[in-house]
Amino acid sequence: MDLNSPLFDSIRIKPSCDEPKTAAAQTCETPGCKNAGLYRAPKGRKAEGQYWRFCMDHVRAYNATYNYFDGMNDAAVQAYQKDAIIGHRPTWAMGVNPATAEVRAKGKGAPKRDWAYVDPLDILRAEGVGETARRKAPEPRRPRHSAATLKALDVLGLDENADSAAIKAQYKVLVKRFHPDANGGDRSFEERLRDIIRAHDALRAAGLC
Repeated sequence: MDLNSPLFDSIRIKPSCDEPKTAAAQTCETPGCKNAGLYRAPKGRKAEGQYWRFCMDHVRAYNATYNYFDGMNDAAVQAYQKDAIIGHRPTWAMGVNPATAEVRAKGKGAPKRDWAYVDPLDILRAEGVGETARRKAPEPRRPRHSAATLKALDVLGLDENADSAAIKAQYKVLVKRFHPDANGGDRSFEERLRDIIRAHDALRAAGLC
């Protein structure tokens, strides 16, 4: 290969895209300045992607006074900063996405389902997807009493479902029945009466009466 061949002189190589482009032909855009405009400066809001070309001195002066939010009130600045968190992309509240709303509109009148896409062949529905019956909320369980409370209720002849009124009424009946005054002074029922009183005190301490 002859490297001195005149064919090599006619070869033109396309510059790489990564190579920086010189702006030597551009001059500073500051009126009256003849220096080269080697430095870019953004033109500002509503002109994104557009730049001025300045020399070093004038780009420094421009940057010192540059304010992107110039002309915006505090509310507008706060709104802009809030939108900047999500990259100024649109957002929707849960369940009101336009795409989802369109799907729901097309499926109007169709059987209710638990998915948000169309199943025209009812493949998923045939498998029972989305058609599970809503389970009823379990009935609240009645509070289970402690062993001491159940024993106290048994002493009074009551079950665990007895309410405050039933406990008080039963207690009065039993006290009158086993009190010595009601038995002609007979004290043979005193132990039974003590058990009834202790049972009533236990139920009262448990907040049942």
